[in-house]
Amino acid sequence: MRRNKVDIISLGCSKNLVDSEHLIRQLHAAGYTVEHNPSHVDGEIVVVNTCGFIADAQEESINTILELGEAKRQGRIRHLMVMGCLSERFLAELTEELPEVNHFYGKFNWKQMLNDLGKSYRDDLASDRILTTPPHYAYMKISEGCNRFCAFCAIPLITGRHNSVPMEQLLDETRNLVTRGVKEFNVIAQDLSSYGLDIYGKMMLPELIEQMAAIDGVEWIRLHYAYPTQFPWDILPVMVQHNNVCNYLDIALQHISDKVLTNMRRHITRDETLRLIERMRREVPGLHLRTTLMVGFPGEGDREFDELMDFVREARFERMGAFAYSEEAGTWAANNLNDDIPQDVKQARLEALMDLQESISMEIQEGKVGTTQRVIIDREEEEYYVGRTQYDSPEVDPEVLITKDRILTPGCFYNAHITSALPFELMAICAISEN
Repeated sequence: MRRNKVDIISLGCSKNLVDSEHLIRQLHAAGYTVEHNPSHVDGEIVVVNTCGFIADAQEESINTILELGEAKRQGRIRHLMVMGCLSERFLAELTEELPEVNHFYGKFNWKQMLNDLGKSYRDDLASDRILTTPPHYAYMKISEGCNRFCAFCAIPLITGRHNSVPMEQLLDETRNLVTRGVKEFNVIAQDLSSYGLDIYGKMMLPELIEQMAAIDGVEWIRLHYAYPTQFPWDILPVMVQHNNVCNYLDIALQHISDKVLTNMRRHITRDETLRLIERMRREVPGLHLRTTLMVGFPGEGDREFDELMDFVREARFERMGAFAYSEEAGTWAANNLNDDIPQDVKQARLEALMDLQESISMEIQEGKVGTTQRVIIDREEEEYYVGRTQYDSPEVDPEVLITKDRILTPGCFYNAHITSALPFELMAICAISEN
């Protein structure tokens, strides 16, 4: 056990990761040595930043806490602290059921952790953080919470109402990160579409991205988690006009059946969804759309699932993820709908949908063979350099494997000639260095 060392374990999404990065900065300022997601926990203090979005994520968080609780009983760690979405949502239950945890904090009150450790929270460092990502890219969380209240989603129960970060603060943070070597900014929020409504009275995502794009040193901006209803259309010309705004948009559509969309309380119809996609692709040539779909929601019969499969065939999403519905306590669906679709049916539908998407992804990937793509190098492995194009977000999207014919530098851009394709990888040789 290393005294004065804190191990932080981040679970769940990149929004959680940003919170951990802010905490790491505060702990460093307080004099602690901090390690993020260590391969071996050896600090006297361990902090688990939990996810509480769906059942699988909740189970992972609980199992991690239980394992660390056992380490504490064996004397391998001294203090166990839990923060994040799971403890925000189930604070009372966790406090009673997990007495081995010294302190629980929610999503927003983790500043108290410093006081509980006998230290002080530094207000002057509130917008600063220590990156846990490779130094050339960062996640930019521009808002917290959500006002949409979809039937299946517990996020508003955890994070509350939509709360935007002031634009000037985000621009200052962008400038600061550029001076530290960050070139790629992955802009994230639970609902990008609503950015600015609570502060400025109107959707300000286009203005924010335009000003970020004008900052010298910002090479790529990528947009994650837009909401289809009341979409901020002015963002599309911003994407076209600025070469450093990637032709990439992550927009969760969930389903296409009018019946299921109504049950989900998504406030959008099939026809409106189709028009949305058509306009996006028309106004932003080469746009790569990433979406998330759900199977097994109450009311999804065979007919509705077939409709979803046909939609995926026709839409040909460049990037797609999917998950099976799991009932979340306190949501509108849990209180008003009967979760009557058997789990094996949900799983079979999920597998069929993802098999279809794999074949579509393979065709789209093959279409890139013979082209030259601008690639940023993330890391070097034994046989390849591994990079990504503007169409690939870290961790979730395909990578480009570049043969080691010459020395490449992680964090730098290169023009790579694509030689072959797999469903979720591209093979390439390095053609020209930009640097």
